[in-house]
Amino acid sequence: MKTIIEPFRIKSVEPLRLTTEEERKGLLRDAHYNLFGLSSDDVLIDLLTDSGTSAMSAKQWAAIMLGDESYAGSPSFRRFEQAVRHLMPFRHIIPTHQGRAAEAILFHLIGGPGRKIPSNTHFDTTRGNIEATGAEAIDLPAPEGLDPAAPHPFKGNIDLTRLEAFLRENGDAVPCVMITVTNNAGGGQPASLANIREAAELAHRFGKRFIVDGCRFAENAWFIKQREPGQQGRPVVDIVRDMFALADGMTMSAKKDAFANIGGWLALNNDDLAERARTRLIQTEGFPTYGGLAGRDLDAIAQGLVEIVDEDYLAYRARTNAYIGERLATLGVPIVQPTGGHAVFVDARTWLSHIPPLEYPGQALACALYEVGGIRACEIGTVMFGRQPDGSEKPAKMDLVRLAMPRRVYTQSHADYVVETFAEISGVRTSLRGYRIEWEPSALRHFAARYKPLGPG
Repeated sequence: MKTIIEPFRIKSVEPLRLTTEEERKGLLRDAHYNLFGLSSDDVLIDLLTDSGTSAMSAKQWAAIMLGDESYAGSPSFRRFEQAVRHLMPFRHIIPTHQGRAAEAILFHLIGGPGRKIPSNTHFDTTRGNIEATGAEAIDLPAPEGLDPAAPHPFKGNIDLTRLEAFLRENGDAVPCVMITVTNNAGGGQPASLANIREAAELAHRFGKRFIVDGCRFAENAWFIKQREPGQQGRPVVDIVRDMFALADGMTMSAKKDAFANIGGWLALNNDDLAERARTRLIQTEGFPTYGGLAGRDLDAIAQGLVEIVDEDYLAYRARTNAYIGERLATLGVPIVQPTGGHAVFVDARTWLSHIPPLEYPGQALACALYEVGGIRACEIGTVMFGRQPDGSEKPAKMDLVRLAMPRRVYTQSHADYVVETFAEISGVRTSLRGYRIEWEPSALRHFAARYKPLGPG
């Protein structure tokens, strides 16, 4: 069978509002050319993020009706805790309202001025939460991960040679080693089980905790099963357990690989650190058995964790993005190869080579996608990562545009429409112009920055 169909049928639909290109140009202008500023009602296909945008299943909606809203000791928490521990064998499971809350608690406890936290690549909120404590977020991606066209199967790996040298030089300042699976900022690329294992061994050799940012753990495990020697034929569930058995803790946004619209957790093995985390949780999120969530959310997450490791779903998920990537490649649109599990990443710096990195080619392409096709995508490049701690700016390592596919939301017809929009842009891409930032907040500027187009118009 050549076509991998959606392994579900649609039970409820939500209408989409069609707009004209002239309407969209005005709407984008009113939003100061920031896609985050658009009303979702004015977006035809929303690929801004896969976070919290999944379609929940009938069983998840049924689970919501089981939600118990007791302030303390809710059975919803017990079901949530059991579902997490079934996949991730940590001693302490601490719910939070989403992944960045878990990060904020962890780095409040282990970060601080003078601290340095290495990772394969920290994503935006992770970096923001680290830097908010005065610590430094260090990216050590594998060399292959910096070449969008390289076909390496595990471009999400951490550079083990650089990590060892970093730990030797900065060991006293390092509270933990992190790895993000999959590596979102690096193109949604997976890390191999061997790389995760060696990174954990290095961290432990130097007496450091090994922490996994597990937002897309099931997609990462699927790629391990498909691509890593010796892993074929193993159940995805077993690979997931192997990944987390190597770690001392994890942060998690359940808005990704748990099919939930909200939620997350911090998981730890160390009793003392977990106790301090729960104290901080009570101050900032809620009691440790609900952590800023309603009981119904905990039940939805518990059911989502059952569904995310379904291998028929994971095959469909990976194939959806591969299909879009293959069709874009036939148009001559450069993408990060191979396609990732949750998104297709377009190499805007290469495709719009006439726009300098400091004029934000990724933002220019994202704006064009909306104007031409009503598609909302996300810049992952110099806007997101170019601002330096000292206030200066330099080009990011790559200027990408992420087409993040919400789980179980769009069909192949939507995918074909995305490709057709790129085909239309292809004919005018050399006329696209860059942008300058007119105003930006002090941190995480891509969420709220205001832009002005450069050149005529």
